[in-house]
Amino acid sequence: MTTVDLHPVHIDVSATTRVSGILICPPQSKVCFVVAHGAGAGMRDPFMEKLADDLAARRIATLRYQFPYMEKGGRRPDPPAICHATIRAAVAAAHELVPGLPLIAGGKSFGGRMTSQAQAANPLPHVRGLVFLGFPLHPPKQPSDTRAEHLAKVRIPMLFLQGARDEFAQRAFLDPLITRLGSLATLSVLPDTDHAFHVPARSAFTNAEIQADLLNALAGWVEEVTSV
Repeated sequence: MTTVDLHPVHIDVSATTRVSGILICPPQSKVCFVVAHGAGAGMRDPFMEKLADDLAARRIATLRYQFPYMEKGGRRPDPPAICHATIRAAVAAAHELVPGLPLIAGGKSFGGRMTSQAQAANPLPHVRGLVFLGFPLHPPKQPSDTRAEHLAKVRIPMLFLQGARDEFAQRAFLDPLITRLGSLATLSVLPDTDHAFHVPARSAFTNAEIQADLLNALAGWVEEVTSV
């Protein structure tokens, strides 16, 4: 359980669309991560909740938020334009809520990809870098890198946190992508880990160890990117 306060917020995406968010801002926060959920689970998913709590312990604030379809209890993700508008509204809300903090944006799987598309189309104000928690490079068993073509237009640092066994990002396509993106891209591969950042029972690693490695990689990169 988190030892810091959770602040429910409302984010106006348009005149007719409002979504929920949760801000966790521990004392002496260094940066705020504006983090979007994956396609099949909302901001209260256990992974998202634990991530926010663990980052709070490292003085990294988070603003989690819902996409409109998830707010309504739907299963089919919104069209990209609506997702992009929601991301922009969430980033703007974070800047208003914690105006003194540098911002990082990104998310889990689908949420990270939508954030990168929004950034590629028109840079997100005040955002210094993007974090992808399992970038979904392609559908399972359909290896390709076409989903990442827009990343060439992103001109801020990007952190890819990927599982070595992630069926949504085969290394044969992921590694060349990182090379093409050059110095703006950092890849951290978590051993024996799937798209959900879980390891199999037979693994030499535990889920707790993987979570710690993920947090260490994320926090270290954030410190470097934001110079705090």
